[in-house]
Amino acid sequence: MKYFVNFFSIMCLFMCLAQSAGAQKDHFKDFPDECSPQKVGAILGQRFIPSKHMLHGGKWIHYAEVCTWYGALRYAEVVGDKKLIKQLQDRFDLLFTTEKPYQPIMNHVDLNMFGCLPLEFYKITKDKKYFELGMPYADTQWTLPEGATPEEKVWADKGLSWQTRLWIDDMFMITIVQAQAYHATGKREYIDRAAKEMVVYLDELQRPNGLFYHAPDVPYFWARGNGWMAAGMAELLLSTPKDNPDRTRILEGYRLMMKSLKDYQSESGMWNQLVDKADCWPETSGSAMFAYAMIMGVKKGWLDAAEYGPAARKAWIALVPYINKEGDVEEVCVGTNKKNDLQYYYDRPRITGDYHGQAPMLWCAYALLCE
Repeated sequence: MKYFVNFFSIMCLFMCLAQSAGAQKDHFKDFPDECSPQKVGAILGQRFIPSKHMLHGGKWIHYAEVCTWYGALRYAEVVGDKKLIKQLQDRFDLLFTTEKPYQPIMNHVDLNMFGCLPLEFYKITKDKKYFELGMPYADTQWTLPEGATPEEKVWADKGLSWQTRLWIDDMFMITIVQAQAYHATGKREYIDRAAKEMVVYLDELQRPNGLFYHAPDVPYFWARGNGWMAAGMAELLLSTPKDNPDRTRILEGYRLMMKSLKDYQSESGMWNQLVDKADCWPETSGSAMFAYAMIMGVKKGWLDAAEYGPAARKAWIALVPYINKEGDVEEVCVGTNKKNDLQYYYDRPRITGDYHGQAPMLWCAYALLCE
């Protein structure tokens, strides 16, 4: 009888786990045809190939373009689209020759994140030229330069990046290049210091409701800024070993944020330009970043699938109609500096086809298709 009870218990547990896995899987299957992540990813990936460069200060490849390039590459990898990978590589290789002046300098968090892209090409091709281009962007983020300001020296003395600003945007820009350096080298120092940095940002900027101020002196929950934080935590959790001492704190902050986002998600499935303001307009780039972070959480088991899977699915289905017939994402907030003025965030112009919107939609397509 004891063996029968044990066998019955094991079978029940197995069935529950199977049902749970099935429930998770079902949230990201059987989309309406127009919402197929394979089709959406293909449209956005091909839209990127002939697009013009977006330049930081009119000189260097902009981080938003890097994010779009990176998203298209990850999508192409997961679906095995060798043609798209080659197109993305051919576009990139111009940065070694005729477009070399567009390689970003290494003196700002928004510029150093460029390194994640050549390191992704290195992962695919094992060609050392990509490694040699990408690694200095990760290394110089922690190498105090000559002429550093007193504030930069303070951050460095704490073991943090001298590029620390305590703007929530930074937590994607720093973590993505450090995570890529960790994968490229296998050296824990890269991912461990990124995790330490993330905890500082969590402690300084996350509010009791789980959301983040744009900066300590800007007490507003701007969607895309919060999106960078959500995506940054997801990327870090994907890469950080379980024995890292800061991983539990990061997972705690991530789950608190996801709970708040689920509560603030509108009936349409979107999130607003100011996340906590119901009278603000639905904004696509932040919504897509939230969807990406939530999809990854469900897929990786950080979030309860039954609770968060429907919210993530709803967000994706709500976002896809914002892609117009040219393959451009609409209703994207323009680039936004911090400002302690609530109306400033309400009044930000909305644009179409900006890389800030194209990138996270590609991330979502990748996330929906990955294991």
